[in-house]
Amino acid sequence: MTTETLSAPDPAALQAKLSGSSFYAAMRLMPPAERAAMFAIYAFCRMVDDIADDGTRPRAARATELDGWRADLADLYAGRPAGRAAFLAGPVQDFGLRQADFLAVVDGMAMDVDADLRAPDLETLDLYCDRVASAVGRLSTRVFGMAAEPGLALAHDLGRALQLTNILRDLDEDAAIGRLYLPRELLSAAGIATDDPEEAIADPRVDAACRALAGRAIAHFEASERLLRSRPGGRLLAPRLMGAVYHAILKRMLRQGWAPPRQRVRIGKPRLLWMIARHAALG
Repeated sequence: MTTETLSAPDPAALQAKLSGSSFYAAMRLMPPAERAAMFAIYAFCRMVDDIADDGTRPRAARATELDGWRADLADLYAGRPAGRAAFLAGPVQDFGLRQADFLAVVDGMAMDVDADLRAPDLETLDLYCDRVASAVGRLSTRVFGMAAEPGLALAHDLGRALQLTNILRDLDEDAAIGRLYLPRELLSAAGIATDDPEEAIADPRVDAACRALAGRAIAHFEASERLLRSRPGGRLLAPRLMGAVYHAILKRMLRQGWAPPRQRVRIGKPRLLWMIARHAALG
């Protein structure tokens, strides 16, 4: 099968996955053209992430499919029929989205396909966060209309803050599929020597490792908040809302702690609606 025969994303299915999420709420606050571009970026990320997380297929098959995405992106930017990537043509043209950032996302998914990450060192974890989160931020800040320097800075810090928060929230879900994103240096400092996901997160000392990682996430949140308070140009309501929601999730996790048994922290709909109204009023 050639990539040209593969289907584009199903908007209804993607909207169903997004509905009720803080990301969807942030997108709905954007003007139509920017909202459509962000939806396309999300659709791309969802499609390549589904490849990485599909444990029903061999790694080699998933790696080949990611290579197909690289080829589709190359065709898109060369002006050739782009297969699955064709739906990105409009946003790429309208907002100057960079091929390198889309490829970085694919490379991040490939890190999960090549081998399940288990207690990576801090440098590897930071590279992973850059690819799967900050690269998405670099695409997004172009849609937000930010200038290059503040856009790159916001993508760097907010992307890492959001991804580290996801890692801390998803300990149990990730362990169930054989992954442990907590860095080995922080696990070792907490007295945990194993990189077995289930064993590591069952150890009460994992709380210390998680709190150390949370400290890094907080530093990134604070840096992104300082940048946003400086009022750089662009439509910044969506990143403000995303930062506020995820920072609130992280603060709740810090209060609850990570020692087993854990409960997944969520932001309820009333709280989310209040945060939307507050940030919309602030502009």
